[in-house]
Amino acid sequence: MADASSRTDTSIVLDDNDKNHRMENGSGAVVPSNSSDRSDRSDKPLDQKTMRRLAQNREAARKSRLRKKAYVQQLESSKLKLAQLEQELQKARQQGIFISSSGDQTHAMSGNGALTFDIEYARWLEDQNKQINELRTAVNAHASDSDLRLIVDGIMAHYDEIFKVKGVAAKADVFHILSGMWKTPAERCFLWLGGFRPSELLKLLANHLEPLTEQQMLGLTNLQQSSQQAEDALSQGMEALQQSLAETLAGSLGPAGSSGNVANYMGQMAMAMGKLGTLENFLRQADNLRQQTLHQMQRILTIRQASRALLAIHDYFSRLRALSSLWLARPRE
Repeated sequence: MADASSRTDTSIVLDDNDKNHRMENGSGAVVPSNSSDRSDRSDKPLDQKTMRRLAQNREAARKSRLRKKAYVQQLESSKLKLAQLEQELQKARQQGIFISSSGDQTHAMSGNGALTFDIEYARWLEDQNKQINELRTAVNAHASDSDLRLIVDGIMAHYDEIFKVKGVAAKADVFHILSGMWKTPAERCFLWLGGFRPSELLKLLANHLEPLTEQQMLGLTNLQQSSQQAEDALSQGMEALQQSLAETLAGSLGPAGSSGNVANYMGQMAMAMGKLGTLENFLRQADNLRQQTLHQMQRILTIRQASRALLAIHDYFSRLRALSSLWLARPRE
């Protein structure tokens, strides 16, 4: 018991001395005394937490740099795609040059290519009227087959010329050609892919070509059916293109402002531009179908039947243009 009392007294004395030591350091601040082991033990967990936080910060910074690098690469890729599209458009404009029917002028189909085509088409139509008048006179005068053939071949070559001019003009402004803005309103109403439907034209000619042999009737029927099938295929292709383009544009819809959305928008628009590029191909195929139908019809018919067919085709479109003019000039209440 004496030893225990002695230790208790000693402890009390030490505690008092410790308190006095702390008070001497001012403001009652506690200054550890002989506690280096405890300090070391308390510092070690603090250092580990700091190191862990630093490691986490470094990892977050690394991921941020990777995301930024990926975003920059995506932007660069989109810029390259847009630059390529601009180069292709510029190339198309530079290549869009054709020689006028007189053969002494060249016209650049860039910038005001639509207006240039409209002028060329008006000149072509004027020349066709002269050719048709010559053919009508020859038919009424019962000209020889050889004379009729020269005129008919000239008219067919004239049709070939407008198809070539349309192909060049489409490189500059495919929408102008497809929409038929170079036609009268009544003509535009019945337009199919920038021109007439070959199968419908053959139906209109049926009553103007009689009498026909059985072989001719079979040939024209097969031509009409094959033309109809080709028209249906092209129409379905255009519908598929429209659906695909709509899905592409709808896929880029969303809240604007973030860098990710900007890059996505640029990518989607580049894809849409690429799909629009196929419009020129559809127009070219449609014009090829029209051109081939006219030539195959000529091969099936005799020269006098072909003459009557060309006159009927011209008269139909001429009346359609006249109907459009009468409609626009009608009195309005």
